[in-house]
Amino acid sequence: MNASAMRVLVIGRSGQVARALQDEALNHPGLSLTCIGRPDLDLESAEAVDHAVLAARPDLLVNAAAYTAVDTAEREAERAFAVNCHGARRVAEAAARHGLPLLHLSTDYVFDGSKQSPYLEDDATGPLNVYGASKLAGEVSVMSAHPRAVILRTSWVFSAHGHNFLTTMMRLAHERQVLKVVSDQFGNPTAANDLAGAILRIAPRLARATGKGGIHHYCGDGSTSRFGFADFILAESKRLGGPCPTLQPIRTPEYPTPARRPANSSLDTSAFARCFGFSPPSWRAEASRAVAVLLRTSRPPDHP
Repeated sequence: MNASAMRVLVIGRSGQVARALQDEALNHPGLSLTCIGRPDLDLESAEAVDHAVLAARPDLLVNAAAYTAVDTAEREAERAFAVNCHGARRVAEAAARHGLPLLHLSTDYVFDGSKQSPYLEDDATGPLNVYGASKLAGEVSVMSAHPRAVILRTSWVFSAHGHNFLTTMMRLAHERQVLKVVSDQFGNPTAANDLAGAILRIAPRLARATGKGGIHHYCGDGSTSRFGFADFILAESKRLGGPCPTLQPIRTPEYPTPARRPANSSLDTSAFARCFGFSPPSWRAEASRAVAVLLRTSRPPDHP
């Protein structure tokens, strides 16, 4: 298949990855990428999903739709499972019914964080929160409905848009003199643009694939703590002339949240590199760019 003639249908439109896929598609002349999401697509309706797939006639289906409010999911478990499990199953069933390859995005939060080294694809899962449990249930449902599907787990996704760790740190940097950030949770920040670029880079191969699917890990190169990520963000802000409050490390028990987070959700991406022939880049360059974008487009809050 000629990559320039590919039609890619993305389920999800307003999330970080969907937005990044639309941006990255501009770097692939001739590639036709369509994003569909609420209110035009109701994942609770199998008929609506089927209609969307038939209308787009894609060569590849990418499911980037997800309920990602980790803490809110603890009290909205039904909503989280409706999107992350049942909705994902309907997308996979539609893809299988029409003989389409499917790339489904999942998360590092399917793991319990007890491992000391980065997680491999076949390591035992054990989510600590509702969000992780709903995404794991989605993985199982997707593979059951569509054995050819490829599941791509990623972690700590950030961009200059939406609600994520980087945008939160930059907002708080304008509001506070001191920021306390947990230093005992480790993972891999992943730029939405890098993830989107990787998806479109492997898209032609996925569209041609006829064999069994499976799970792969893709995340930014370089594990760090939440504190380490915040320290980088604020150092870049200072370098670029933005705010840089004092940063204080704290332990997880000092910052209780409704949802438990894994202590280590770092992902090993070596299998992805062996399979697809390239490795994820460091997250630092894109984090620096995102900070610069936020400093250009945002203003400090007004003070009385």
